[in-house]
Amino acid sequence: MRAATLESVPATPAVREIGRPRPEAGELLVRVAASSINGFDAATAAGYLQGMLEHRFPLVPGKDFAGTVEALGEGAEGFAVGDAVFGVVMKPFLGTGSLAEYVTVPAAYGVAPIPSGLGVREAGALGLAGTAALDVLDAVDLAKEDTVLISGATGGVGALAVQLAAARGARVIATARPGAEIGFVTGLADVEVADFAGDLPAQVRALVPEGVDAVLHLAGDGDQLARLLRPGGRFASTLGVTPEGVTAVSVLADPNPRTLAHLAAEAASGALRVPVTATYPLDRVGEAFAAFGAGTLGKVAITHP
Repeated sequence: MRAATLESVPATPAVREIGRPRPEAGELLVRVAASSINGFDAATAAGYLQGMLEHRFPLVPGKDFAGTVEALGEGAEGFAVGDAVFGVVMKPFLGTGSLAEYVTVPAAYGVAPIPSGLGVREAGALGLAGTAALDVLDAVDLAKEDTVLISGATGGVGALAVQLAAARGARVIATARPGAEIGFVTGLADVEVADFAGDLPAQVRALVPEGVDAVLHLAGDGDQLARLLRPGGRFASTLGVTPEGVTAVSVLADPNPRTLAHLAAEAASGALRVPVTATYPLDRVGEAFAAFGAGTLGKVAITHP
């Protein structure tokens, strides 16, 4: 099969022919139709995860996937050959990711059906970012009429978190730079915007003098953002930041089947828009990584012919 591979890290993925994987016990073999690039994939290629997770070379990166079940390993339950599925590759090592024509995934975790009404490209960009967005909102127990500051609102996780927060009835303040970024986030939901490149604390204090109820730290200076909380406010970070003096939670996305099914239903109904703004074929995966690193808005999708 053709796959994006890394022979070492740091490096830029390049497409080459490698052996097709076989599903082990409890696994599904999925023919991948679409996937996407996440910060995790960029960190893998940059070598930032060395020493944290086992790397098996040639390493195929990629967490998100959408496609069709091609085969089942012994004991795999809940799916049949031909089922349309999506999700997140969840394995204790790096090496057999989704930026390939085929991927094997555990049938019991990290995979769910694609419902009618959800396109395969959007499904292939939803899993990891959507789960992280939902989990970070739950970590701060965001409720109706809460005021939440979302730093990193123009990225994949942030763009989904903005929509999910607004749907809960929260007052959303999103960070974005003037121009295309502001247009992007205001097109997602009814939000207020603070210029990320300006005096962010002054802008937020002007909007909410008493401080915000919650901060979602997806980018930026976590300590600075934590100081914008009201007394007793809540702080959650997907970047492992837990400032002192506030109630802070570090969030790791948990793409369990229930969460994935919930996100898929919201996207299929139109209540949640998967913000794919750039699409590349697998053969141009190097360009896709470069675009992601340059700060493409929303999600960068990869299609697999």
